[in-house]
Amino acid sequence: MDLGLSMAAKEAHQGLDGLPMPVPHKAAKKHKKAVLFFEVEIRDAKTREKLCFLDKVEPQATISEIKTLFTKTHPQWYPARQSLRLDPKGKSLRDEDVLQKLPVGTTATLYFRDLGAQISWVTVFLTEYAGPLFIYLLFYFRVPFIYGRKYDFTSSRPHGGASFHYIKRLLETLFVHRFSHGTMPLRNIFKNCTYYWGFAAWMAYYINHPLYTPPTYGVQQVKLALAVFVVKRLGSSRACCQMGNFSIHMALRDLRPAGSKTRKIPYPTKNPFTWLFLLVSCPNYTYEVGSWIGFAILTQCVPVALFSLVGFTQMTIWAKGKHRSYLKEFRDYPPLRMPIIPFLL
Repeated sequence: MDLGLSMAAKEAHQGLDGLPMPVPHKAAKKHKKAVLFFEVEIRDAKTREKLCFLDKVEPQATISEIKTLFTKTHPQWYPARQSLRLDPKGKSLRDEDVLQKLPVGTTATLYFRDLGAQISWVTVFLTEYAGPLFIYLLFYFRVPFIYGRKYDFTSSRPHGGASFHYIKRLLETLFVHRFSHGTMPLRNIFKNCTYYWGFAAWMAYYINHPLYTPPTYGVQQVKLALAVFVVKRLGSSRACCQMGNFSIHMALRDLRPAGSKTRKIPYPTKNPFTWLFLLVSCPNYTYEVGSWIGFAILTQCVPVALFSLVGFTQMTIWAKGKHRSYLKEFRDYPPLRMPIIPFLL
C-alpha cells in the first residue's frame, strides 16, 4: 500500500487548518408538476353516436379550440357550423368558455349539433342593403317596362330618404359594426332578402309612381318628417333619428375592442344622441323605428307605414331579447331602462 498516496488523498479532504472539508451535496432533482389533462368525448346530440374522442386536452382549452380539434377529424364541420353543448337539448356553449371551468369531470362529454352552412354577418348585411338600394334606384329613374314607355328614364320627385338610409347602413357595415357572432346560417339570408328586397320594391313603386300625389299638408308635413328623419336646420339642429342611430352604433363599437367579444353595459357618452341609453336598452332600434315613421309621414304612403309597423314589431322582439340578456348577465344593470320605448315597452 502506498502511504504517500493515502496521505495526499487525506490532505486533499482537509482545509488549511487541518479540519476535514465538507463534502458537497448533490443538487436535489426538481420534480415537474404533473399536468392534469382532460379527455373530451363528442357525441351527436340527436343520435348520441360517438363522433370523436380527444385525448390529453389542456384544462385551459376553450370551446373554440376544441371545435378546431374536432374539425381535424371531421373537416366537413368547420368551427362556425358547430354547436357544442353539455346537454343534447341545452344551450350552445360560448367559444370563450374554458373547459376546466365547466361543470364537467376530467372526462367530459359534449354534444354536437350541425348549424348548417354559414355566411358572415358582413356579407349578410351587405346583401340585405345593397339589394334594396339597387331596386329603389331602378324605380327612381323609371327604367323601361316599370311604369310605361312614356315615363322611361324620367326622374321622379326627389325622395332620397330611402337611398340615404341604405347607403348609411352599407357604410356602417364596412366601417363601424363589430359583430359578436361571426356568422349566420346561410338559409336565413333568403328569408331576410325576401323581406328587405320585397318591401323595398313595394315602397319604391308607389313613392316614385308618375301619379304619386304630394302629402296632404304639403310643405309643413315634409318639414316635420325631415325633422324626424334627417338633420333639418330651422335656426338650430333638431334631434334626428338617422344621426341618433349612427351615434348609438358608434358607441356600441367603442364598447367592444377590435377582435374581442367582451360584453359591457352600454352607457351614455358626451354625445347627446346617446343619452337615450338612460331610458332604453336598445336606442338604436328606437331611432330606427323613428326614422321610418318620419319617412312614412314624408311620403304619406301605406306600404311605408306598413313596413314601419312590421319593422317595429320585429325590432321590439330583438330589443326584448337583448334586454333580458343584459339583466341576466349584469347584476348592476340600470333598473329604469326599458327595451325600446321609454317607460312603456
